[in-house]
Amino acid sequence: MADVVRRNNVTVQGSGALTLLLAHGLGCDQNVWHRVAPALARDHRVVSFDHVGAGRSDRAAYDPARYGSLEGYAQDLAEVARTLGPPAPVLVAHSISGTLGLMASAAAPGLFDRMVLLAPNPCFLNHPPDYFGGLERSDVDDFLALMEQNFLGWAEALVGMVARDAETARAVSAGISAADPRALRRFAELVFHSDVRELLPRVRARALVVQCSDDAVAPRSVGEFMCRKMPAATYRLVDVIGHCPQLSRPALVEGLVREFAAAA
Repeated sequence: MADVVRRNNVTVQGSGALTLLLAHGLGCDQNVWHRVAPALARDHRVVSFDHVGAGRSDRAAYDPARYGSLEGYAQDLAEVARTLGPPAPVLVAHSISGTLGLMASAAAPGLFDRMVLLAPNPCFLNHPPDYFGGLERSDVDDFLALMEQNFLGWAEALVGMVARDAETARAVSAGISAADPRALRRFAELVFHSDVRELLPRVRARALVVQCSDDAVAPRSVGEFMCRKMPAATYRLVDVIGHCPQLSRPALVEGLVREFAAAA
């Protein structure tokens, strides 16, 4: 357990019968939850962590082989979750961590009591005529090429893609600055080329799919697609501009998490 806690910089706030496990997205670290976690911790045990390569995770733990695919990050998520229970935690996952949660849940049913997926996307690329993830392959290729050629320009582009307000922009910029550039580059490739659509029917955990009304990274069609494929998913469209509702609308996210976590 000590190795997991150190590797992923696991932190705990509050206490209560229910454990909420908060997982961040690309370009961020656990500080992306700073507007939500303290309020939830008033009556819940709230656990957050950094993916390896992000924030204050153990950079020495970065293994290009393990983290050469999303499976390594999904394994980390599962290991963190197993240190917390029983009972199984409620996963609150943002963006690509929603994908990691789907992977971990499909591999180990019962790992999470239920899942709140904020702005998730099981496949960011468009695959017409049946699936529109929001991005064309040529755009993703250009975006990743920019990362190699001009990292600062790429960082500004990523912030502009996900943030529509100053608070979100500051948080994402800080997360990018705190990350290990080598790990972040590979993670970005994995994120934008990920495709876990085939796993959706295998995820039996109850899930709340929270879709932002104006999100360039996860359009409405994605959430609707997920809820058609997942056996126990509920769809919730929220009036949020951008990709990070936990920063731009923290009270809304807190309410959604509380409502879904407490539901019978």
